[in-house]
This record gives sequence, C-alpha cells and structure tokens, in this order.
Amino acid sequence: MQAENLTYLLVGVLVFGFLWEKTLSFLNNRQPVPAIPDTLEQYLGKDKLKESKAYQQTNFRFGLVAGTVSFLITFCFICFGWFGAIDQWVAGFHIPPLAQSVVFFALIFIGSDVLSLPFDYYSTFVIEEKFGFNKTTIKTFFTDKVKGYILSMIIGGGLLVLFLWLIHQMGRNFWWQFWLIASVFMVFVNLFYTSVILPLFNTLRPLEDGELKESIVRYAKSVNFPLDNILVMDGSKRSAKANAFFSGFGKRKKVVLYDTLIDQHTPEELVAVLAHEVGHYKKKHIIWGMMASILQIGLLLFVLAQFIFNEPMSLALGGSEWSVELNLIGFIMLFAPISMIIGIGMNWLSRKNEFEADAFAKETFAGKPLAEALKTLSISSLSNINPHPWYVFVNYSHPPLLERLQKLEA
Repeated sequence: MQAENLTYLLVGVLVFGFLWEKTLSFLNNRQPVPAIPDTLEQYLGKDKLKESKAYQQTNFRFGLVAGTVSFLITFCFICFGWFGAIDQWVAGFHIPPLAQSVVFFALIFIGSDVLSLPFDYYSTFVIEEKFGFNKTTIKTFFTDKVKGYILSMIIGGGLLVLFLWLIHQMGRNFWWQFWLIASVFMVFVNLFYTSVILPLFNTLRPLEDGELKESIVRYAKSVNFPLDNILVMDGSKRSAKANAFFSGFGKRKKVVLYDTLIDQHTPEELVAVLAHEVGHYKKKHIIWGMMASILQIGLLLFVLAQFIFNEPMSLALGGSEWSVELNLIGFIMLFAPISMIIGIGMNWLSRKNEFEADAFAKETFAGKPLAEALKTLSISSLSNINPHPWYVFVNYSHPPLLERLQKLEA
C-alpha cells in the first residue's frame, strides 16, 4: 500500500476509534436515572442516586474534553507528519539506530505525560475531591509521578531496549524471542508484584490478630485453601474507595485488603469478599487469564513482525526512510480495532469469571453477605446502577451490580 493511502487509513482508524468510544460514552451518559430497586432501598436514597448520576456526568464531560484534546493532537501528528519530523530531528544527532529509537520514544513519552499531567491533576484534585473520594496530597501525587518515571526508565526502558535490539539483530524472527521474554516477565510480575513493586507506593502490613483474621483463616481451611499472607494496604492514603485483590500463586499467593474495605464492612462481609477471591483461584481464573494475555501478546508480536519492516508506513507518518520507531507507532494505531475486539472478548470472559467467583462464594460461604458487601462498595463509590447495555458489553470487566445481586439473592 502506498504511503498516502496508509496516511488516510491511519486517520480513518483514529477517527473511527474516537467516534466509537465517545458514542458509547454518550449512550451511557444518557441512561435515565432509574427508580430505586427494592434490593437497594436500605442503601440508596434519592439524593445518593442523584449524586451518582452527577458523578457520572462530570466524568463524561471530563472524558470528552480530555479525549478530544488527545484525538486532535494525534490527528495533527499524523496529518502534518510531526512523528516523522521528531524522528528526523533525532536522526540529525547521528547516534546509533538503537539509541535513536530509544531517544525518540523517550521524547514521545515525556511529551505525552506532560500533556496528560493537567488532566490527571484535575481528575484527582477537582473531580475526586468534589465527590469526597480524594485523599491524595499534592506531595503524594508528585512523588507517585517521580516513582513512576523511575520504574518506567528501569523496567519499561529496559524492555524497550531489549525489544528494539532484537528487531535490529534478528529481523522478523524477533517476535517469538521477545514473546518468551515477555511471558517470563508477566509471570515474574504476578509472583512478586505485592512484595517488590507495590511497596514502593503503598504500605503493606499483615492483618492483625482478631475476629476478622480468625474468620478468614477458618474459612480458608474449610475450602482447603492454605493462606499465610493476608495483607492490609493503606488505600486510604489516596482514595476513599475500597477494594481487594489476589495475586501470585503457589506458596507466593497473597490476598490484599484495602484498609478502607475493612473500615466499611463487617467481618462476615469481608470473609464473603475473600471467598469471592478464593473462587477466582479455585476456578483457575488467574492462570487462564495470564495464559490468555500471553497468547494475546504473541498474536500482537507476530502480526507486528509482518509490518515492522514496511517502508511506506514510515513515509506515511512523515519519515524520509524506513524507521522502526515510526512503524511501531503506525502499527499500534492500525492494530487498535483488533485490540478493541480482543478487549471485548477479554471483558466477556472476565464478567463470566466474576459470576463464577460469586457462585463459589455463595456455595462455600454465603450469598447474602457478599451481596451486602457489593451494595456497600457500589453505592459508596457512586457506581452506575443503570449502565447502557452496549457500554457494558464493550467496557465492563465486571457485571453490573443488579445482575450480580440477582444471582446472589436468588
């Protein structure tokens, strides 16, 4: 395909993606405020329902502005050849090709982060603050940014250098070699995330002895789930929202409870939440999810290998000759529709897994306390109890609240 036609294709994919995303958001935002369901009468008043809708509308308007700015900048970079201009400017330093690629991506990363910083700040200190969620201090906000930059340079930069080196050295065969490296890295992150990376941002402490720990240990033994690592994370350091998650497998499996979760729920509800997380483990959702992600990365790399040495792609983005960095940018844009389809499939699988984990908790512990916990979690976080079905189909990794309650309370 000629460079000019590729430029039109890139613009078309960009416009389609923007319109598709904003149309779904618009439909979701236009969903009417529903009558309060009987199952939520004790949790959700009219004022809270209106506040939830206001929170969703505020985020919709903010997302529309932020998304439009991002779209227009990317549109200009494609149409006016600004990606190619940056690449040629870096090439003017006459540094080795690998170094040129690294510098190019470093400049793109820095520019993108600088542009997104005001939006991140506004989201945290205006929107989240207005609705009572923000607990982040300005110091913590910028400290997190600095730590993120350091991690990006060490881990992301290291992987990027290795990735680019393989492309330059191995040609089209780079894909399966980097696939192996990426697969090992994913397993490593899953095993050591809570012990190596998470402590850089949050404080983790063992759950103290008492009624809650005794209840959790007793339940874990009843389902033959040896559990030595129950950790509490200071989620309240950044947000009033609550959560819990499970990471690792084998002897390195850990359950992490936000301190906000413990503060908002009874011990029985917390055990039910844990039972849900154990359900993910028992049903092998974590392993299957990791395998699906590894296969997805393999597909991405294989398809990339077929395009990475295509010179017209570099020319379409304003380059004067073939450039690995320009081709990577172009490929990411062209792959977006396929990525969206894969994402829909992954979200469908995730929603299925959530229902299965709920059923496991209901069978091995009880459905009512998990339902009560979900009600508190959703209402306190101002979740949308009436999302548009198409928005759910495309974007939701968890089933809507009322669908989950219907099964748990049946």
